Amino acid sequence: MLLDRIGLPKTLVLGYIGVLLFMIGDGVESGFIAPYMADHGAGTDVRAGYVITVYGVAVMLASWFSGALAEVWGPRKVMWVGLAIWAVFDAAYLVFALGTENYPMMLILYGLRGFGYPLFAFGFLVWITGTAPKARLGTAVGWFYFAFTGGLPTLGSLWASFTIPSLGKMGTLWTALGLILIGGAIALVGAKKRPGGDRMAPPEVTTGESLKNSVSIIKTHPRVLVGCLVRIINTAPEFGMLVYLPRIFSDDVGFGDDKWLQLLAIIYGTNIFFNLIFGAVSDKIGWRTTIATFGALGCAISVTVLYFVPTWLGPDYYWVAVLAGMLYGATLAGFVPISALIPSMAPENKGGAMALLNLGAGGATFVGPAIASLFLPLVGAGGVTIVFLALYLVAMVLTFFLKLPEERGGSSSGTPKPKKGDSESPAPATAPA
Repeated sequence: MLLDRIGLPKTLVLGYIGVLLFMIGDGVESGFIAPYMADHGAGTDVRAGYVITVYGVAVMLASWFSGALAEVWGPRKVMWVGLAIWAVFDAAYLVFALGTENYPMMLILYGLRGFGYPLFAFGFLVWITGTAPKARLGTAVGWFYFAFTGGLPTLGSLWASFTIPSLGKMGTLWTALGLILIGGAIALVGAKKRPGGDRMAPPEVTTGESLKNSVSIIKTHPRVLVGCLVRIINTAPEFGMLVYLPRIFSDDVGFGDDKWLQLLAIIYGTNIFFNLIFGAVSDKIGWRTTIATFGALGCAISVTVLYFVPTWLGPDYYWVAVLAGMLYGATLAGFVPISALIPSMAPENKGGAMALLNLGAGGATFVGPAIASLFLPLVGAGGVTIVFLALYLVAMVLTFFLKLPEERGGSSSGTPKPKKGDSESPAPATAPA
């Protein structure tokens, strides 16, 4: 079957579609929310950055909870909770925070909404990693990030570029809520009876014990903590640049809102296709090799090019900015195999490993804006970009410590050596990731 040949788990196809629509809704605001809040109650870009930082803290915590809770509640229930949180607090944020230009309410409501998307999206990622065949896990994860990044911020930004001229920015934010509800319904109703969505832990394991296991793995498998740090660095610059690039590229460089939002869509449109490419490549050349070379080293180069080249050349060279953005989007996808590598490093506690990995994914939404908000007044946007360059080089070094149990004796490949039947058989039902 075609789906099997391209590594897409056919039982979860509707889930992938739902996640794509959900993340389009979540990504609608990504290209303009920071300056919009600055102009509607926050006062400055830095104060708006603080709102996004608070949001990032919530995302970080929810990302950690998503793995641990999915083990005892089941991914399906975790996704329902995430959908409800996003919908309720987004509506409240639009009415009582942005609608009244109330800065304290922005901090509270936008922050609380941050618990929503990680529970939904990463709950589904746990579902995937618990059911996909091990030999095709990198590809299955690649499809997840195809859907995830396809929405946030790729198609979300593109949607905004078309709706803002007719509906305005506030109207566009309301359309995002509709996309969220449609995507959530498709994913959860469509995958209602699919295997892998229910509780995965043994009956005696409590929620508290599951959360404890997600922390104790730091002691039993310290290399997983290293993987968490690499995952933070993976997308921290992406979220950090969304604090200052919208204003710089739209106003200072002179691209305007429309071209900036389209550039953002091009960057991550490139990324979604390379998510698939590097997912498949990593199954061939090794997960760790792909992360270190195409991911960390590639991003160190491309994040520098993305900021400095367009700001030097100005508005007449938009096509150069597009090429620079495509390079960053492509290399960012080199990190995709980390979602296959990290849980495979702790096969007896995959739930804990996945929880820590998700903590890293959520931590990026906090660390990136925090770095931008802290250093922007001190060293400017160029200095912040250099900080991100340095972080990617650190990630490259750290990646070489991410070794599977069976290869610590000598093999350098980052790809697991499957036992007979692994390519045909999904992970055991008790393994949440």
